[in-house]
Amino acid sequence: MTLARLAALHGVATSYDPSPDRTVPVADATVVAVLAALGVAAATPEAVAASLAAAELAEAERLLPPTVVHWHTPGPPPPPPAFLALPPGTVVHVETEDGGETRWTTPRTAEPPGAAEASQAAERPAPPEPPPPEPPTAEATPWPALPLGVHRVTARTPDGRTARATLVVAPGRTPQPPARTHGFLVQLYSLLSARSWGMGDLGDLAEVAAWAGRAVGAGFLQINPLHAAVPGTPTDPSPYRPSSRRFPDPVHLRIEDVPEYAYVRDRRRLDELLKAADALRRSVLDDGELIDRDAVWALKREALEEIGRVPLAPGRRAAYCDHLARQGQALEDHATWCALAERYGPDWTRWPHGLRDPRSAATARARRELIDRVDFHTRLAWLTDTQLAAAQRAAREAGMAVGLVHDLAVGVHPGGADAWAQQRTFAQGMSVGAPPDAFNARGQDWGLPPWRPDVLAATGYAAYRGLLRNLLRHAGALRIDHVMGLFRLWWVPRGEEPTAGTYVRYDAEAMLAVLVLEAHRAGAVVIGEDLGTVEPGVRETLAERGVLGTSVLWFERDWGGTGRPLPPAAWREACVATATTHDLPSTAARLTGEHVGLRHRLGLLTRPLAQEQAEDAAEVGEWLSCLARLGLLPEGARGEEGAVRAVYRFLLRTPARMVGVWLPDAVGDRRPQNLPGTWDQYPNWRLPVAGPDGRPLALEDLVSSPRLHDLMRVFTGVGVPPAP
Repeated sequence: MTLARLAALHGVATSYDPSPDRTVPVADATVVAVLAALGVAAATPEAVAASLAAAELAEAERLLPPTVVHWHTPGPPPPPPAFLALPPGTVVHVETEDGGETRWTTPRTAEPPGAAEASQAAERPAPPEPPPPEPPTAEATPWPALPLGVHRVTARTPDGRTARATLVVAPGRTPQPPARTHGFLVQLYSLLSARSWGMGDLGDLAEVAAWAGRAVGAGFLQINPLHAAVPGTPTDPSPYRPSSRRFPDPVHLRIEDVPEYAYVRDRRRLDELLKAADALRRSVLDDGELIDRDAVWALKREALEEIGRVPLAPGRRAAYCDHLARQGQALEDHATWCALAERYGPDWTRWPHGLRDPRSAATARARRELIDRVDFHTRLAWLTDTQLAAAQRAAREAGMAVGLVHDLAVGVHPGGADAWAQQRTFAQGMSVGAPPDAFNARGQDWGLPPWRPDVLAATGYAAYRGLLRNLLRHAGALRIDHVMGLFRLWWVPRGEEPTAGTYVRYDAEAMLAVLVLEAHRAGAVVIGEDLGTVEPGVRETLAERGVLGTSVLWFERDWGGTGRPLPPAAWREACVATATTHDLPSTAARLTGEHVGLRHRLGLLTRPLAQEQAEDAAEVGEWLSCLARLGLLPEGARGEEGAVRAVYRFLLRTPARMVGVWLPDAVGDRRPQNLPGTWDQYPNWRLPVAGPDGRPLALEDLVSSPRLHDLMRVFTGVGVPPAP
């Protein structure tokens, strides 16, 4: 029990509940390893006893938690409970982030009225017992109306003790979509146009946003994470295992849209690169080749080197300097890592020892030696930021109510830029994953180091705040992958199976307060991907703070009752409703059963093919019957295109605030963008959007697709059956 008590004090679970009626104990070795990653010694009974004594003493002496949350409410605000728990007469000094100052004093204990006459009253005969008086209270200093933001607090008690903390003052809820809206979900790399250099880019993003807003009334466009990838050959194509989540990847740049491109003097080399890019694009769109991110980046990097030789005009130079000043140390660290990776490789844990510390003298010398390369990479980050801004501007100018929905991955690559620059913030020797469940008996290890909750709290969530602020700069909304990670994450010790992990808890209130504050500042909607195993109470807490959930049609059933498809009116309102995601089969593949055949060909089925097909057909048949009963299938159950339209008609019957169309669904694409559980067996993250025959479609062909426009008429009110 001593180890369990120590683990509880540090938010480490010693058991978990995969289902309401089952509890699984966590091995002591796992608990010890996770505590060690948090800087807590627990390898021996003596170490456990010493660490427990130290932790309990610190808990007893602590005046304030390292981060305090205050939710902004209408009317006179009450003080945060953490401040009310301070000793009476404590002076709380608040330094606001805008330079203001204010003080507040905790109420002193009041003496009960009439205490001085108590002894005299005791000598007289007791009168009939009156009703009990109200408890006496002291006159408290009114809690000041603080501005929204992240402030510094110093508390001094009457006996001379001092405590310092970060105070996060946040609005009660995130911004909401201005009205019910629909939009598209797409992987940007898969959306090639006649101007792409072999994969979709930010120019294509601006084009499709302008088209979707104007031509089909879309209110948002959700894309995959654009985080900076780990360089190398081959580059990991997954957008969910980046080098940095703080900065975008310049591989997404539209080269011709960089203003200095027009002033490159040696046009011959640029012309050669354009021809190579054209050949790369045609190999994907015409010859059926996979998207080759490495080949795309090789061409773009060389073009950007040529462009980088063009001096910036005065106005451009001023804008660049503003960006450098705004991003500060974070961008300098990122660019330094990129420059060092060019020389020593993309895994900082294998660099010369002195360079593994971003604050070492050796790193400072290397930064000076590589200043030209550091400047090159800071300029790429700025150029990418400007094109992201242009894409969001195009979306809003096209009438989109929300605009671009950016995606935040769960974590970063352990050898990448963020893990190097923010080493103290990450738990060394740990990886984020998922425990065993009904879909994966072995659990999952995602190979991403988790943030340390203790360091986040001690630093006022500075790394988290900076990350959100950068992502929200040019976003109408932010999707958070595995949003349950704001509450707890499954930590797996390095070298162990995912089953040998445990949950580590985060301060969800603080994580949510920072998220709500930054979303409010950006005027952005927040969407949480809350699919899979969700701890009780999490969805309710997220909804209370205005975070929308994610509801996928095939998973929405009356699990607590009949088990049948959930009627549209019973769906939650606070969600993005969609038919599928990048990790699931397209709607056409689901309706035809082709996804089962694909998994069979790749050897991924755990049961006989016939059994899987029968079960899948029964599930699809049940949904088609539901759609028919609701009058949403006027074309009949035989037509696949009509069934796809019926699925989206169903989603429109729900009260969901946002309805998302998986863009490949609109043209009948049958291939998933990612097939979980595969690596080399399937071309994950490398497929262009294609038609039902598997032939890739350029953006210009996609937007003129009759099938797409037939589907979008469902959303514009043409051909929508009335509700019964």
